[in-house]
Amino acid sequence: MTDTSTAPLVRYDVRDRFAVLTFDSPHNRNALSARLVADLLRGLDDAAADPAVRGIVLTHTGNTFCAGADLSEAGDTDPAVAADQRTRTMIGVLRRLVEIPKPVIAQIDGNVRAGGMGIVAGCDIVVAGPGSSFALTEVRIGLAPFMISLTLLPRLEPRAAARYYLTGEKFGAAEAERIGLVTVTAEDPAAEVARLCAELRKGAPQGLAEAKRLVNAPILAEFDRSAEELAQRSASFFGTPEVREGMTAFLQRRPPTWAE
Repeated sequence: MTDTSTAPLVRYDVRDRFAVLTFDSPHNRNALSARLVADLLRGLDDAAADPAVRGIVLTHTGNTFCAGADLSEAGDTDPAVAADQRTRTMIGVLRRLVEIPKPVIAQIDGNVRAGGMGIVAGCDIVVAGPGSSFALTEVRIGLAPFMISLTLLPRLEPRAAARYYLTGEKFGAAEAERIGLVTVTAEDPAAEVARLCAELRKGAPQGLAEAKRLVNAPILAEFDRSAEELAQRSASFFGTPEVREGMTAFLQRRPPTWAE
């Protein structure tokens, strides 16, 4: 029997010359715990270093791709220190997705929330199935989508970004495709991803790397301009009364005091 306390939370396999990284942390709906993030970064580094790997697929077990930050870890250390660590780690993950010199495909057929949205937007191609739903829920716990804006805002249609940043409401795969978060919807996401991987294998590795660099240059330039400011703004919100109440309410599964 596998020891779940030491089993990787991101499984790593190579299939048909693509590294498949599978989020497998069902106890917290694939939330971005410190362990999961470390496993994800390790998997990305392994894929980048393997010359036999032509690209990367990010996918998931269960009905949730990623639930966002693991708020249960928020009280483990000093709130300001913990917030700063989480913020900078998240920026590192997003930047790694954008700058890794191999195409990254997200294969989704489940829920995506908050920080998970930034990961999706950091991928080069996103395929979403009928079981997918998306939401930017930060405002409902007293926050805003600070760091993940680095990948989200370049992808999203501006009016849609304003709507979903402000309301926190859920939307489905078809709407995600319409507003630019998702590349294509598919009844069978795995089959569509397999088709796209076959197309990508026709490209030369250096051509793929340079094509990705060209497409993502403006996003990386925005990281250079704004990441530090966004990190400071994000960290400054943790420990405020509204965020303390929002996070407590979330963990207690009740509405926060301001919700009507």
